[in-house]
Amino acid sequence: QDKSTIRELGKKSLEFTRALVEGKKVRLEFDVEKKDVYGRVLAYVFLEDGTFVNAQIVEKGYASLMTYPPNVKYADMFLELYRQARQNRRGLWK
Repeated sequence: QDKSTIRELGKKSLEFTRALVEGKKVRLEFDVEKKDVYGRVLAYVFLEDGTFVNAQIVEKGYASLMTYPPNVKYADMFLELYRQARQNRRGLWK
């Protein structure tokens, strides 16, 4: 894919995520490590109603998988949701 296509897909993912969480309180859950080698926060995000934001993004087809071992608590779940999203052509996989 060319850079403009990748940017457009990233924009769609951002819009989906923003609509899901903007203006809402969230709870962060950490795995083994709290930050990656670049200092970015590694967290699972939950809305007050219990919605698992990371899983929703993958399930609806707006994320590729990125697993940072040893942070693998939900890796199997994400892999299955990712496979289903691609198979059912959701989100970016349309």
